[in-house]
Amino acid sequence: MIQTLAFYLFAIMVCLSGLLTITARNPVHSVLWLILAFFNAAGLMLLLGAEFIAMLLVIVYVGAVAVLFLFVVMMLDIDFSELRAGVARYAIFGFALAAAMAVEIVVAVGAWEAGPIQTAGRAAPTPDPAAVPNIQALGTLLYTKYLFVFEGAGLVLLVAMIGAIVLTHRNRGGVRKQNIAYQNRRRPQDATRMTNPPVGQGVEL
Repeated sequence: MIQTLAFYLFAIMVCLSGLLTITARNPVHSVLWLILAFFNAAGLMLLLGAEFIAMLLVIVYVGAVAVLFLFVVMMLDIDFSELRAGVARYAIFGFALAAAMAVEIVVAVGAWEAGPIQTAGRAAPTPDPAAVPNIQALGTLLYTKYLFVFEGAGLVLLVAMIGAIVLTHRNRGGVRKQNIAYQNRRRPQDATRMTNPPVGQGVEL
């Protein structure tokens, strides 16, 4: 009974949060509603027994992606009237993409109702789900069968991080470049000044 109530609670909150994410006029509010949707989706994953996916939703999506969206929206000077004009300009392409995704969903539901793909000759033996937790089974699969794919994904992320650092440290006009050697050579007495002001007079800057 409690599982059913929790499922309907999380599901309703996910739907409402997703709706408010796309209808809120303030982009900061949209990101906050998105974070709430991620938390409730993590609750749904816990009810299904997929605690690893729930942990990923909270740590990766809420802790990194959604917070990054929030910082970008709050720190950048975005002209939202121009963005709305761009949305109206490309509305036809958006509707076409939505129609294509709807067709894909219909095809996926039909394929799911048709039954699983018979891959008995190619599939590797899987451990008993009752004996091995899904996090342990996923880790075993990632670091054995898909080890090189996993390492390749890590390499791609490393290259992306190095590229972002290179783009950030390029020479630009009007932007002061950080002098790391000077900062390392600076002594404490050069960075701070000790004063002993009289009572009630404050500090002279």
